[in-house]
Amino acid sequence: MAGPDLVVIGGPTAVGKTQVAVALAHHVPAEIICADSRTLYRGMDIGTAKPSPAARSAVPHHLLDVADPDQTVTLAEYQTLARRAIDEIRARRRLPLLVGGTGLYIRAVVDGVAIPPASPDWDLRARLEAEERTGGPGTLYRRLAGVDSIAAARIHPRNVRRIIRALEVHARTGTPISALQPQVGATGWAPPERGRGAACMIALTLDRAALYERIDRRIAGQLDGGLIDEVRALVRRGYPPSLPAMQSLGYKEIAASLAGAITLEEAVARFRRNTRRYAKRQWTWFRGDPRYRWVDVGGDPAETVAARIHAMMNSERRPAGRP
Repeated sequence: MAGPDLVVIGGPTAVGKTQVAVALAHHVPAEIICADSRTLYRGMDIGTAKPSPAARSAVPHHLLDVADPDQTVTLAEYQTLARRAIDEIRARRRLPLLVGGTGLYIRAVVDGVAIPPASPDWDLRARLEAEERTGGPGTLYRRLAGVDSIAAARIHPRNVRRIIRALEVHARTGTPISALQPQVGATGWAPPERGRGAACMIALTLDRAALYERIDRRIAGQLDGGLIDEVRALVRRGYPPSLPAMQSLGYKEIAASLAGAITLEEAVARFRRNTRRYAKRQWTWFRGDPRYRWVDVGGDPAETVAARIHAMMNSERRPAGRP
């Protein structure tokens, strides 16, 4: 019987992934690699719900604060950084925990997806955005369906950002992005990739109404904790709201309020609404990968959930033929 060489803890925002990961590290010598597309950026702490100083002190965290908000960390760069961190953690004979809600980042690391050498083309993206506005909702989705029907089937028609990225990859490389997304099995284990070993993939979940309550409480705490001042400080430092990083949940809504485009009350309402919608998209993503084993956190403390995950890791054998 052998345990995993990598544990993934995914799931929707505010479900408690970081707390469970920190608690799991009390059961096994482990370090956490953050799989979140926004906690990468310096100065964006409150709105991204970065792990607290206490959590970082208790367990080493990797891939936090690696870029400024006006820089772009591509998927390929994240993949390289994360896999390097995994190898370094294993060299210390500790267990890497890949923790976060950005499912594409997790898949890029676990599956070793070959990411095309297509850096962001901001002019192309602007043209595509303009085309969607002119042609109306669904214009770009229909184009994607014509050049990459597999990708179109995997992407929600309203997820314009992912649609644009898929079209960008196709335009820059001539390769459908779906060709880079391998089929997955239903074993609950990710296959070993390039000798790195198998991964145990866990997704946390919670009753939807209860999760929405958590989201509302977290947003209230972020506002009380200084989110408005954090956004104001970023804008004053020269980071305009148009930057991709500043389009993150909470930041774009508060920035619009500071600019006078909407009231603070409207900004908070949009923040709540958009975060709930994001959680729904995350559920859809993780449910689309049958390798995830779902753990309902219910009202249990993080320590109890972590103990359940630890028991799962110890009780299940690695699939036959895997190292």
